[in-house]
Amino acid sequence: MICSSASAAIVVPSAPPSSAVIVDSASLSVSLEFFAFPDYTQLTATSNCLDYIGSLREAPPAIRIGGTTQDRATYDPNLQTAVNYSVANPSDAPSSLTYGPTFFILASRLMGDVTIGLNRQLNNMSNSLAAALRAKATMSNLYALELGNEPDLYSQNSPIVPAGSTWSPSIDGQSQKTWFTNMALSVESIFQAAVYLSYPRWSTHGLIPILSSAISYVKTFSGHSYPQSACGGASTDLPSLMNHTEIVSYTSQYKSEATAAHNVGKRYFLGETNSATCGGGGISPTFGAALWVIDYVLQGMINGVDRLYFHQGTLGNCQYCFWGQSMVNAPFYGAAFVSDFLGNSMKLTMLDDGTGMIAVYGAYNAAEVPARLLIYNSGYFNGTGTRSSAIVSFSGIIAYGPLEAKRLTAPDAISRMDQGGNVTIGGVQFDPACQLTGAQETESISVAEGSISVSVKASEALIIYL
Repeated sequence: MICSSASAAIVVPSAPPSSAVIVDSASLSVSLEFFAFPDYTQLTATSNCLDYIGSLREAPPAIRIGGTTQDRATYDPNLQTAVNYSVANPSDAPSSLTYGPTFFILASRLMGDVTIGLNRQLNNMSNSLAAALRAKATMSNLYALELGNEPDLYSQNSPIVPAGSTWSPSIDGQSQKTWFTNMALSVESIFQAAVYLSYPRWSTHGLIPILSSAISYVKTFSGHSYPQSACGGASTDLPSLMNHTEIVSYTSQYKSEATAAHNVGKRYFLGETNSATCGGGGISPTFGAALWVIDYVLQGMINGVDRLYFHQGTLGNCQYCFWGQSMVNAPFYGAAFVSDFLGNSMKLTMLDDGTGMIAVYGAYNAAEVPARLLIYNSGYFNGTGTRSSAIVSFSGIIAYGPLEAKRLTAPDAISRMDQGGNVTIGGVQFDPACQLTGAQETESISVAEGSISVSVKASEALIIYL
């Protein structure tokens, strides 16, 4: 498929416009599936990848430990291992599991804020409270406790559903209120509320009035979001996933949720997100998904999301995972690239109008002057035909010499690292341990009377350092 050529002329504001948003130091963060968390801690790539993101942002990414299996887990204070479960196949997730104090010791070693997901579906508050108390006693990095994962998907037969009641947002809201109120007496007001996937029927703005005064026990609100589904044989579509105008449209739904949380003095996170449900389908390990990560993070922030936690699922059975047991996958390159762009910036602004294939962003430093520009050409190139380019010109540049730029590129949007795809950031790659290999390359951009011009190919992105 060939994308038509395009061009754009952008005036770079000398100061952040009023629409600019504040950049959280952990805007790109990571969610680890509950049962798999101890296994992730055994991978060198886990610590190295997290450290690399932290080095770019000058702050570590936050971690959420949770997911479907948190609502299958029972705390055992006498268990000698972090987790205990059995599965027929190593790529399966367990239908039930136990976890012990060692689980929280491992979590305490993570850098940055850590949110722990606890079981609510089984309606055993005393057990979850015991786990919460152990977490609080063990973890100096404990940021929040999440009670239940995607309760909108609970079965009518789940133990948490009151007898004679039909599970609904209002019934769940009352359940969350009761759990927060009772547990806050022991663990204080550090709960992450909502945790819904099925927007708009299940929503933060719908939950807030139900919580009423119990809102004081809530630290953050969280939504879950996946633009596409790979469940039950559903088809996925890479050109749609990585298309800038579709990303702009999809992420606009977050604004009302974020606004509702902010209006009651709370932060709003996408506590679990990635490209497609059920592990990711064929689109998720591709270079196009890496490019999606960049635009998705920035549009999430533009719409008020404070942090986006990209989910990492079952090791060996997770196409959207940033890294695994033997390889760093293409999507991590997008995570690294957008983290490089954000750096230690304080404010972010969108410089295009969201109606074309070309995305343009500006990041501003603490002095409120432009620090970096990012250009993303979301034109889909699958390796056939001629790869088009977009010419983007900028004026208002304050510089007296050449600027440096770094390019994220691959042969095409469907390139995959596990299939030999050559994805690079400025000529370098990540080895299986998430260490950079190769010689770093930057491009020189001439400045003429405050103006510059760059070329970005279809399915490619570029950072300009001002």
